[in-house]
Amino acid sequence: MPTFVMFTRLSPEALTSPGAVERLGNEVSLRLREKCPEVKWLSSYFVLGPYDYLDIYEAPNEEAASKVALIVRSFGHATTETWALTPWKRYMELARSLMPVSEKRPRGASTRK
Repeated sequence: MPTFVMFTRLSPEALTSPGAVERLGNEVSLRLREKCPEVKWLSSYFVLGPYDYLDIYEAPNEEAASKVALIVRSFGHATTETWALTPWKRYMELARSLMPVSEKRPRGASTRK
């Protein structure tokens, strides 16, 4: 299943108290489990930087990943940015598939049969 990361920035209105942030997080989690049962949550982090949170999850496709962002945004307290991830090994396979045949041969290998 494809892996996605979502960066989330909370609005100042959402940060009225630590308890408010926790309640909002619980509401979002409940809605995600209800509306996106096919999504598998892998990890969540608080981030020191321009975003407040980084979430890593697997979704069957971009449409399901978009639903996650839409749900988070629907609470009116956040903006999101979602990226699709490609594992390094797969990325290298894709790169090799685009290489000319001459580049695929090991160095020093003869080109004659």
